[in-house]
Amino acid sequence: MISLGFDNTYRRLPERFYAPTDATGVRAPKVIAFNRELAGELGLDAAAIAPHAAQIFSGNTPPADAEPIALAYAGHQFGNFVPQLGDGRALLLGEVVGRNGQRHDIQLKGSGPTPFSRRRDGRAALGPVLREYIVSEAMHALGVPTTRSLAAVTTGEYVQREETMPGAVLTRVASSHIRIGTFQYFAARQDEEAIRLLADYAIERHYPALRHNPTPYLALLDAVIARQGLLVANWMRIGFIHGVMNTDNMTISGETIDYGPCAFLDEYDPGKVFSSIDRGGRYAYQNQPLIAQWNLARLAETLLFLIDSDTDKAIGKATNSINAFTGIYETHWLNFMRAKIGLATSRDTDADLINGLLTAMHQGGADFTLTFRNLCNAALDPKADAPVRTLFNRPELYDNWAVQWRHRLATEGASPTDRAIAMSAVNPLYIPRNHRIEEMIQLALSADFARFESLHTLLKHPFAEQSGMELFSAPPRTEERVGQTFCGT
Repeated sequence: MISLGFDNTYRRLPERFYAPTDATGVRAPKVIAFNRELAGELGLDAAAIAPHAAQIFSGNTPPADAEPIALAYAGHQFGNFVPQLGDGRALLLGEVVGRNGQRHDIQLKGSGPTPFSRRRDGRAALGPVLREYIVSEAMHALGVPTTRSLAAVTTGEYVQREETMPGAVLTRVASSHIRIGTFQYFAARQDEEAIRLLADYAIERHYPALRHNPTPYLALLDAVIARQGLLVANWMRIGFIHGVMNTDNMTISGETIDYGPCAFLDEYDPGKVFSSIDRGGRYAYQNQPLIAQWNLARLAETLLFLIDSDTDKAIGKATNSINAFTGIYETHWLNFMRAKIGLATSRDTDADLINGLLTAMHQGGADFTLTFRNLCNAALDPKADAPVRTLFNRPELYDNWAVQWRHRLATEGASPTDRAIAMSAVNPLYIPRNHRIEEMIQLALSADFARFESLHTLLKHPFAEQSGMELFSAPPRTEERVGQTFCGT
C-alpha cells in the first residue's frame, strides 16, 4: 500500500471528537478525475498515486498511513438546532502539510455509512460529486476561499435518491473540517473541556499568531468573523448562492464548504433561491450576509465562558464582535464592487452608484456576470455600450445609470485601457452556469464525461476569453433555465 505522508493531529484529540471508521468497499471503482496539479501543491507524488487512484479514492484501499475517522458535529439546520449530525457519509483519511507549509485535510465523501449516518447509506450520487468537483475548483480559480477537489471516482454501484443514480466518491481537501457546528456539538453536551481543547486546536492550526494574545478566545472569534466577512463578500461579488448556510456548513477557517444545492445567479435577483429545500428563502442571495452573522453569533455563544468568567461581560464583548461583522463585510463588498465597475479610488457616493446599477439590473432582468464583464469594454469606449444595453429588457435603465457612472469615472486618474484591463481581471467571463452543470451531469449519467472535462478545463481560467467557448459564457435560453437545485443527500 502507498503512503501519503499523513500527520494526523485531529486524531490525537480525545476520541469523543470523532469515531474511528473504515470506508465500505465498492464494486468497481473507476477514476473520473485526479487533480494532479492540486496533488503537487499538497506535496503528493501524483505519478506514484495515479496507478492506485481508483482504489485509494474509492476507499477500497486506503493509504497505509491513513487513520480514517468520521468527525462529530452538530448544527442549526434552517434555524433548527440538531445536537448530533457528524460525518454521515465522509471520512477524514488524514492530514498533509503542503509545499506552502499549510496543513490540509484529505477526506473521502460518499465512502459509506458511519456512526453518524442516522440509518442512511453513507453514499454519494454521481451528479452531486461532479457538481462539487466543478464548482469548488471554479471557485478556487475565481479567487474565492474554498475547499478543493482532489479526485472523483465512480463506484460501479447505484444509490437511491429521488431516482436511482450511479454512485461516486469525491476526495475533498480542506484547511480543516472544523465547523461552527463542531463547537456547538460540545456546547450541547456542556463539555467545556472539549470546547477549550477545540478552541486551542483551532488557534494552533488556523490562527497561530493568536497563541500569545492576552484574550485568545475573543481574538479567535474576531478572526473567524473577519474571515467569514471576507468569504461572504467574495460570494456576493460573483453572484454565488451557497444554498444551505447551516452552522454545520460554515468553517472556522473561512473556506466555502459543502456544495450541495449551490448555484450562480443568471439574471440579477437579490431574492433568488435555487435550493429545493429552502422553501422559505432563508438562504436567498441577499440574505447570505445576515445569515453568516447569525451563524457567527451561535459560535460566540459556545465561547462565552472562555471569553470572560463574568457572563454579562462575556456577552457584551461577544456582542461587540458580532456587530462588527457588518462593517467588515460591507467594506470588503464595497471594495470588490468598486473594482468591478472600474473604480480605483473611493467616494462617499460609490455605494449608491453600485446599488443603482444593481437596481437597474434587477428591474431590467440583466444577467449578473455578463453585465459586469461587458462593462469592461464600455469603460474603454462609450461606443461599446451596446453589449451591455442588450442585456436589459429596458435599456434606458442602463442608459440612465451609465451617465452617472461615466461622470464618476471622469474623476479617476487611470487611463481607459488600464481601467478596462483591471476590470477584466475581476469580472469573470465564465462561471459554472447552472444549465451547463446540469447538462454536464446528464451526459455523465450516460458515462459521457467529455463535457465534464471540457468544463473543468474552461473554468480554470474564468477571466480569459477562450476561442470557441462563447456557448459557455452565454446566459441560458428560456427552455434551459434551471429553477431548482437539489441536495445530494
